[in-house]
Amino acid sequence: MRSMKGLRKGFLIFFVLFIFVIFVKASDVGPSNGFLVIVGGAMRDPDIFARFIELAGGPDAPIVIIPTAGAGENYDQYWRGLRRYREAGAKNLIVVHTRDRAVADSEEFVRPIQTARGVFFTGGRQWRLADSYLNTRTHKEFLALLDRGGVIGGSSAGATIQGSFLVRGDTKGNTTMIGDHVEGFGFLKNVGIDQHLLKRNRQFDMIEVIEKYPELLGIGIDEDTAIVVQGDRFEVIGQGYVAIYDQMKLIPPSGQFYFLAPGDRFDLKKREALRPSQTMRPLDRVKAGEWSKRKK
Repeated sequence: MRSMKGLRKGFLIFFVLFIFVIFVKASDVGPSNGFLVIVGGAMRDPDIFARFIELAGGPDAPIVIIPTAGAGENYDQYWRGLRRYREAGAKNLIVVHTRDRAVADSEEFVRPIQTARGVFFTGGRQWRLADSYLNTRTHKEFLALLDRGGVIGGSSAGATIQGSFLVRGDTKGNTTMIGDHVEGFGFLKNVGIDQHLLKRNRQFDMIEVIEKYPELLGIGIDEDTAIVVQGDRFEVIGQGYVAIYDQMKLIPPSGQFYFLAPGDRFDLKKREALRPSQTMRPLDRVKAGEWSKRKK
């Protein structure tokens, strides 16, 4: 009798797990757990700082700041860049930095990331982050932080590194869109991210990338503006605009990108932009249509 009860219990557990696997699908583009706060550079808006700190768990949450994209060789716990995060209310900050991949693969180096609730990449050149951390133990710990529900943020170079395709990853200069580094950390899959969009008149630059890699989704983020990603959706916050480059979407007759404003949402899986009203509704003028068939 006991063996029959145990068998039934085991079957029930298996059945519940089977249903969970069938109906609860991991995110296709964004992280299945955790959050991303991706900022277009020149971050000043207190609401962006506040959202990142809130998602990390509040002012007392352990947060790791990674300034490796910068031009300096050494960054320590007295780095003046921490001041902005402290002013925003964060109390438990630690700087983590190396340019040595062997160090990035060490147990000692990753220990602060293992206990952190948030990680933030500051600006500079995104290829420096790739050279230091891509496919190392540190990179694995970034993914583990997301898996346990934490938040990863980044501004400027720290935004671009979060995509799977590394835009402006050339070591010779930041005007080359497809450079000698093309692999990012992949927190957003099949996505390329540009920054300082309108401030630096970069709104047309991503077209080159999408025309060469039409399967990619391009996201351009203006300064002091962010997208907050959860799963396969994001919300725009901050002071500027976000541009979307999708080879299958046009602004008729020939527009190859369109803009989202603060408060707008975007479904990364469906590649559908939504504007809140009394109900969510699609953005005006954005229509299905291949770039190759646009009017010229």
